[in-house]
Amino acid sequence: MNDMPAGTRCGFAAILGATNAGKSTLVNRIVGAKVSIVTHKVQTTRARVLGVMIEGDAQIVLVDTPGIFDPKRRLDRAMVQAAWQGADDADITVLVVDAKRGASHDVMAILERLANVKTPRILVLNKIDLVERSLLLELAAKLNEGGLFTDTFMVSATNGDGIGALVARLSADMPDGPWLYPEDQLTDMPNRLLAAEITREKAFLRLHQELPYSLTVETEAWEERRDGSVKIDQTIYVTRDGHKGIVLGKGGATMKAIGQESRIELEELLGRRVHLFLFVKVREGWLDDPERFRNIGLDFGS
Repeated sequence: MNDMPAGTRCGFAAILGATNAGKSTLVNRIVGAKVSIVTHKVQTTRARVLGVMIEGDAQIVLVDTPGIFDPKRRLDRAMVQAAWQGADDADITVLVVDAKRGASHDVMAILERLANVKTPRILVLNKIDLVERSLLLELAAKLNEGGLFTDTFMVSATNGDGIGALVARLSADMPDGPWLYPEDQLTDMPNRLLAAEITREKAFLRLHQELPYSLTVETEAWEERRDGSVKIDQTIYVTRDGHKGIVLGKGGATMKAIGQESRIELEELLGRRVHLFLFVKVREGWLDDPERFRNIGLDFGS
């Protein structure tokens, strides 16, 4: 950090929104690399994930938060609490709304609570490539009725439309101060945890119904090899013995597919060969284990 330019700025931008609004896709697009996992299933992001990018003399730390919804379980409550904590700790709050879904019940509930957030607030309508412009303007007008937002941006996190203007606005709002991360660092997430998250993403995409939400992945071992490759041992934990067979699949086919897809992405991410070994075990009651909540950055007491 000795060569950090003079007159730098740095701050945190909390990315809030209902489930499946496209927050993680937006963070990955702005950062220019995958730092947060993405699936079509709701509640994929469980804890706050930091993505770091530099625009001019400003370092923007994007806080990708879990989707906000009506919580029913302890894990749900902890995820929602993590999202609001991210907003409370940030320099600016960005509400991401799925423009196709519009002003849903969850979005309107978020607006009501967002009024209590003291930081400047920006509205981002995402997935604009899927909605007619006249409807976008109507939605923007409706969501701005309460006067909560200083700016409104219309973007497509998938194809990049409108991202440049949003990044410029975030950069301008960063307070004066030294950069918190090295110039080439894109996330604060350790490789072991990021690798576990990538495997969890692949499991989410392969499995169905409620099983993914009671599933977690942990990197048990990380061995650097002389040839420059890395050997990674991971365990997929489920809450019931009957779930092991679902994860394994017929003849182990599902587990093999999850492992292959995760290994390919990890090799791309790490830029070297990866030897990935997956295991599946039962860990009953992990959803009520304070230590497991701490491991994924959530408050068990929420």
